[in-house]
Amino acid sequence: MGHSVPDEVCGFEELWQRFEGWLVHNAPDDHVALRPGASDADIQGLESGVGFRIDGDLKSLLSRHNGVSPRRSSTEAGDFVLGYGLLGTAGILEWHKHLADMAEEAEEDGYEEEVIGLTAHRQWVPFAQSLTGDLLFVDHRSDRYGEVGEISFGSPEYVWLWPGLGPMLHDLCDAVEGMSPLPTVCQRPTVHQGRMLEWVVV
Repeated sequence: MGHSVPDEVCGFEELWQRFEGWLVHNAPDDHVALRPGASDADIQGLESGVGFRIDGDLKSLLSRHNGVSPRRSSTEAGDFVLGYGLLGTAGILEWHKHLADMAEEAEEDGYEEEVIGLTAHRQWVPFAQSLTGDLLFVDHRSDRYGEVGEISFGSPEYVWLWPGLGPMLHDLCDAVEGMSPLPTVCQRPTVHQGRMLEWVVV
């Protein structure tokens, strides 16, 4: 899939303030769903758990907001990132362990070529989850470091979406501010009942 590259490179913090500001004024329930930032100890525990340092933009996001309040139905706010809810450090650790276990089991059973790097990898760090269990993740492999991918557990392999969280956030800002389609995922934003951001297929 294609992606747009910002004409001017903005820092992640600036982009997030832009996006969060839009939520405040246009999707207030989504903004309320954001949890307070993770502590340094939380982030250190996350890095200790996954076994490596996490991407700087992901660390910045967690420092601002340690995920969103758990969402149990489609009528609740919080899934404003393309229909995904941001995970906190505990959720990231849980899903990372699941992917690492999948990779380990595939290796033990001789299915590494079919699984590792296609549907699971130890260096994929999930940061958002849909109600159906699909995931957005940041790749931490050296040759794909920082890239954003999507895992749908009904698909044979992951989908590459953006070269990083910054470009993803830039495109999200442009889409919501213009209420315009996002070609990367073939979706467009809409605001439900003036309170929460939703994404519909175009």
